[in-house]
Amino acid sequence: MDLKQLEYFVAVAEERHFTRAAQRLNVVQSGLSQTIRALEDELGGPLFVRTTRSVALTAAGGVLLEEAHRVLDAARAARLAVTQVHGLARGRLRIGAIQSLAPFIDLPMTLGRFREAFGGIDIELRFDGSADLLDEVRGGRLDIAFTQPPAMPVAEVTTKLLVCEGLVAVCPPKHRLAGAHDVTLADLARESYVDLRADWGMRQLIDASFAKAGLDRRIGFEVNDMGMLLELAAQGLGIALVPESIAKNRRDDRHARPVACADIVEDEEPCWEIVVGYRARGDEAPSLVVQAFLDVLVRQAGVL
Repeated sequence: MDLKQLEYFVAVAEERHFTRAAQRLNVVQSGLSQTIRALEDELGGPLFVRTTRSVALTAAGGVLLEEAHRVLDAARAARLAVTQVHGLARGRLRIGAIQSLAPFIDLPMTLGRFREAFGGIDIELRFDGSADLLDEVRGGRLDIAFTQPPAMPVAEVTTKLLVCEGLVAVCPPKHRLAGAHDVTLADLARESYVDLRADWGMRQLIDASFAKAGLDRRIGFEVNDMGMLLELAAQGLGIALVPESIAKNRRDDRHARPVACADIVEDEEPCWEIVVGYRARGDEAPSLVVQAFLDVLVRQAGVL
């Protein structure tokens, strides 16, 4: 058993899905499946119960998940400690990001932890559109970018999937879609929408999903703020499509106007993805300062 096998196992256990886990690891699904089968053979039994839609942990898998987290955390802590001993007393880390990282990644907290560990590293942060960020990494003007995955690979830039989460329809509690499951895009096309501006990555994802299905939709309100988007949907001025985590946070907010959600049928469900990109060729390792930041990110957010 090695660290790579444990990383693959944890990804499948957390995603509950081999395809999403492969996307997160940036590997082919067949290679991931083969690694998991080899690990199961080595440990003498199945770690997952597989179905056509998802996977679930067996009792043995649940035990291994707890130990795998402990081992991987220890390995990352050791690497971070060695990095601190070896240097990074001075330097600069330039980070670019899209607007919609929260609640998936707590970037301010991660930056705080990195500053605590490497106080001599100057940190620069700016927000921009997804396409521009990876170009900035390729051109050496940014060291790291948090953004949407590119439609085509960007030369000399390595990306790793951090988030893969389905969108849900947000509406008032008395709306016809409230609490519905397996809603189709064709059914959703009947509704009026509140949406983000056309230059937002999430808006582009939704537009592309409806276009692929050959469907048009009507947008009644267009905003540049996620909080306003949800408030307009809560008022019944149109439905909004947002990632599950954002919808859950709104539903759990007792001080906000209540909302309900509708789940989209799995094979039509748009998936909101966020990657971290850094400059490297092929399997080449990132720079020392970038690797140190990624180690802090993993320990803080549990991603990668």
